[in-house]
Amino acid sequence: MHEIEPYYNWRDIYVSEQDELSPFYGREYSEFEFSNTIYNFYIHPQWDYFGSPTLYLKILFADYKHHFVVVELIGEWNDAINNDIMFLKREVIDPFLREGIFKFILIGENVLNFHESDDCYYEEWYEDVQEAGGWIALINFRDHVLKEMKQVHLERYLLCGEQFADVNWRSVKPFHFHHLIESRMLPQSA
Repeated sequence: MHEIEPYYNWRDIYVSEQDELSPFYGREYSEFEFSNTIYNFYIHPQWDYFGSPTLYLKILFADYKHHFVVVELIGEWNDAINNDIMFLKREVIDPFLREGIFKFILIGENVLNFHESDDCYYEEWYEDVQEAGGWIALINFRDHVLKEMKQVHLERYLLCGEQFADVNWRSVKPFHFHHLIESRMLPQSA
């Protein structure tokens, strides 16, 4: 796991630790000292800790003018034991909501498992973004993770499905990625 780095090809246009509005503003990273772990497996030091011992993230891009943020995740999403959604909502999502972000793109290729609890924070997050005309999209999550989320009906709050699977997001710049995701929300004509 220590070799999996957050996506870095957009760093020429956005760096979360240099964004004064980002919850990770001012963070400093070591390229050589591996200190964060997920179940005793070291992870790359560029991933951001936000309160969960099993789930880390990286803000890949935030666009305050167009009200969206792209977040890449790694680890185990464990609401049952660690209440990961609470930490994600309070430490990352709420600061972005206060800055006018209401469209959230979560990339889950490296989310290995999901363990559910209640849906209160998901419902709160959904209501926060709905008021502003926003959404929460899950991109490239593993099938078994989505299945576990759907078993507890989180699709009521999170956009997930075939249209958000296998998205080749690395081939586009962030603004085009945002438009690509929005275009997949539109009903397809026959």
